[in-house]
Amino acid sequence: MKLSDKTIALLKNFSDINQSILFKKGNQIRTISVMKNILAEATVQEEFPKDFGIYDLNQFLRGVFLHNQPELDFTHEGHVVIREGKTRSKYFFAEPSVIVTPPEKSLTLPSMDVEFDLSSDQLEKIRKAVLAFQLPDLSVVGEAGVVKLVLHDKKNDTSNDFQVIVGETEGEFCFNFKVENIKIIPGSYSVSISSKLLSKFVNSDYDLTYYIALEPDSNF
Repeated sequence: MKLSDKTIALLKNFSDINQSILFKKGNQIRTISVMKNILAEATVQEEFPKDFGIYDLNQFLRGVFLHNQPELDFTHEGHVVIREGKTRSKYFFAEPSVIVTPPEKSLTLPSMDVEFDLSSDQLEKIRKAVLAFQLPDLSVVGEAGVVKLVLHDKKNDTSNDFQVIVGETEGEFCFNFKVENIKIIPGSYSVSISSKLLSKFVNSDYDLTYYIALEPDSNF
């Protein structure tokens, strides 16, 4: 088996959410943060032949990158062989019990109280603003007829901020995220938010969905 560039990009992103991952037989990969406030799931083009655990996903990927065109051989018990020509690496699997894993049942939003589209350009500007201002909070705010994303520091009334309008609304609300929890791959997204403090980000370019918990001081 060879891993596509898209799958490798997804796995790099998933390693930011949880350093460990339990692969399941088939073509779906899922991960959840240790705090269980971020869940990501994607369908990939590869068919994994069996269940196996990787304790340090970044280390595993570095092992894959030791080879220019690596082939993964899963026919061995307890480990995978990564090979190319005359070179090969043996990487041992982790016990599933040491990995924080997502629930078997897929998540669904209790309600969809706010929905908007987030373009890749808007997301990139938010990422740049995070680097420029080092602000900890991202709020989805409904007021004066618009939905806007506000990057700010909730605890500081005089903090710098960055705002981008993403839609229209007749309601008033403020849904709060920690910036550190927005661990999504670059791209465009359809975003749905539930007043039950859960959000859903669906990527337009990958078969990829993130569920991210909101902060308890959100209001709707």
